Amino acid sequence: MTEQERLELEAAAFRSLVHHLRSRPDVQNIDMMNLAGFCRNCLSKWFKAAADDIGVAVTPDEAREEVYGMPYAEWKAKYQKDASAEQQAAFSKGKK
Repeated sequence: MTEQERLELEAAAFRSLVHHLRSRPDVQNIDMMNLAGFCRNCLSKWFKAAADDIGVAVTPDEAREEVYGMPYAEWKAKYQKDASAEQQAAFSKGKK
């Protein structure tokens, strides 16, 4: 595999992951954090860090919109639910 092919495959995998996450707004970020150790916000931070690494100007809000498919505030208003006591406890336990 060439470096260009690897780059294209990685980009395609990223696009597939983002598409999947956009199609599952029912999956809360706290659930993702509790199960996988990362969430949509983490992914947007990694996107921004990658842009910074190659000198592409991307704001944190733009990076979030790339992942969420809409402004973050809009996604939160439409889909984010308050975390349950169980979710919060699992998150706190996982941080230790």
